[in-house]
Amino acid sequence: MSIDLDIARAARLAPIAEIAAAAGIPDDALVPYGRHIAKIDLDFIRSTASRPDGALVLVVGISPTPAGEGKTTTSIGLGDALNAAGRRTMICLREPSLGPCFGQKGGATGGGHAQVAPMQAINLHFTGDFHAITAANNLLAAMIDNHLHWGNALGLDPRRISWRRALDQNDRGLRQIVLGLGGPANGALREDGFDITAASEVMAVLCLARDLGDLQDRLARMVVGTRADGSLVTAGDLRADGALAALLRDALLPNLVQTLAGSPALVHGGPFANIAHGCNSVMATRLGLKLADIVVTEAGFGADLGGEKFLDIKAPAAGLAPDCAVVVATVRALKMHGGVAKADLDRPDAEAVRRGLANLGRHVENMGKFGLPVVVALNRFVTDTAEEIAAVVAPMAARGVAVVPCTHWADGPAGAAELAQTVLGVIERRAGRFAPLYPAAMTLADKIRTVAREIYRAETVILPAPVKRRLEAFEAAGFGAAPVCIAKTQYSFSADPKRLGAPDGHDLPVREVRLAAGAGFVVAICGEIMTMPGLPRRPAAEAIGLDEAGRITGL
Repeated sequence: MSIDLDIARAARLAPIAEIAAAAGIPDDALVPYGRHIAKIDLDFIRSTASRPDGALVLVVGISPTPAGEGKTTTSIGLGDALNAAGRRTMICLREPSLGPCFGQKGGATGGGHAQVAPMQAINLHFTGDFHAITAANNLLAAMIDNHLHWGNALGLDPRRISWRRALDQNDRGLRQIVLGLGGPANGALREDGFDITAASEVMAVLCLARDLGDLQDRLARMVVGTRADGSLVTAGDLRADGALAALLRDALLPNLVQTLAGSPALVHGGPFANIAHGCNSVMATRLGLKLADIVVTEAGFGADLGGEKFLDIKAPAAGLAPDCAVVVATVRALKMHGGVAKADLDRPDAEAVRRGLANLGRHVENMGKFGLPVVVALNRFVTDTAEEIAAVVAPMAARGVAVVPCTHWADGPAGAAELAQTVLGVIERRAGRFAPLYPAAMTLADKIRTVAREIYRAETVILPAPVKRRLEAFEAAGFGAAPVCIAKTQYSFSADPKRLGAPDGHDLPVREVRLAAGAGFVVAICGEIMTMPGLPRRPAAEAIGLDEAGRITGL
C-alpha cells in the first residue's frame, strides 16, 4: 500500500456542508454526492456574479520527468498554507482521467499531507462528469452515422467527417477503426477513431462554458465535418446540441471537495495539457474568485503547455488576469534534465542540477513574457542536499527570482508557509501586467510560429501544404481570430520527448490541424503525439485491486 493512500485513509474528513459553509456556500446550494462531495447549483453561482474577484495564482511546472515534480501537491500545499495564514483561499484543480490512473501517471489528487479527498472517489468515477462527457461525445457520433444512414439530407461527405468517438481509457487499438461492417443495416462503411475523453472537444466546451446557455451555444457550433464543397456541418445542423446539453447539465456544476487540512477545493473538468488546453473549468475558477480572497489553480504538464494555454486560451476567453505564477521544480527532476538517469537520482550531484537548471530558467523566462511575476517552489525530497538546493537558489536569485524550498508533502500547510508568504508579497505588490502572447488578429499560422519560437525556442515550424490549406480554410470560414492549442510531447520543449533540458534551434513539425469551433480554438498536432494514449509495458492497472475488506488497493 502506498504512503499517500495510508495518509488519505487515516484522515478524518469534515462533512461537506461544513466545508461549504466555511467557504460561504449555503447548505441549500449543495447537491450532495455522499458525505464528502457535492456539486454547487447554478442559482447560487449566478447570485455571486456581482461580487469582486479575488487574486489569482497560477501554478505551473518545469517539463515533467519520471522523477516527479509535484505540481498538484504544491497547489494544494500552497492553498492550505494560505488558508492557515488567514487568507480565504480556494483551490481549483482538474479531475483525474481513468487513462493515467490505470496507465502510467497515476491519480491527480496530490500526495502526502497535501491531498484533496476522498482520494479514491475523485480518482475513479467521482461525480460522473467524465462519463457524461464521453456519453455526449458518442451520442453526437451516433447521430452523425444515423444521419448518413437515413439519407444524409445535409450532404455531409463521409470522407470528410472530423468528429471522432471518445473513451476515458488508454487504448491504442481504437486510434483508427472501420465502421459499418456487416452490410447496409449497420450503417455507412467508413473510417473513424477514438480520442481519450480528456481530448474530446466536448471536454473543452464544458471547461470553457460560462453557463448553461453558453454551453449549448458552444455545443451547437462544434464542427463534425464538411460537405463536398468544403462548407461546414455542425452539431447544431444535426439538431444534436439540445440532447448534448441535457447530458451535460449536471456535469457543468462545479464539484466541491476538501483537502486533508480542510481547505475547500473545486475539482472540475479534466483536459490534458499535451493534447488539449489543460485547465480546470471556467465555471469553477470564476466561482472561486467570487468566494475567496485568493484562488490557487494549476495548469497541466509544463508551463510551456498548460501554462501557455491557460494564458493564451482560457484567460482571454474567461476574462481572467493572473496575479502571479508559481513554477514547481524538484532537485531530482533538474538532475534528470541535467543528464542523470532515474536509477542514479539519489546520488548527490550539484553539477547535474546546475546543468538541468536551464529547463527551469526557460519556464521562468516564458512566464515573464506574459507579464507575470514568478516564484519558484522547490518541492523537496529527503535525498536533496544543501549543495543541490543552493545550486537552484543562488542562480535564480541572481535573476531576481525567489526560490522557496517546500516540505508540504511531509509537513502539510506548515511546509508551504514560507511559499505562501512569498506569494502574498508578490500579490500585494501588484507587479503583474498580464497580456497574452499574441494578438487575436494574427494569422493562425503565425500564432503557431509565435508559440513555437517564443515558448519552445524552435527555429522552424514545418507546415505541410495540406496543413496550410486547412488553416487558410479555417480563416476563410471566420475562425482566424481563434487562439491555437498546440498538441505535442510534454517531456521536451521540442517535439522529441528525448530532448530534455532546454533545447533550441529545433524544428516543430505540424502533422495535422483540427478546428474546435465550439471550444473556440484550433488544435495543431505536432510530432508523434497521439490523442488516444496507449498503456505502458507495465500499466498501473496490474497493481490495483481490492483487499479482504473490499477496499481499493494500489491506486
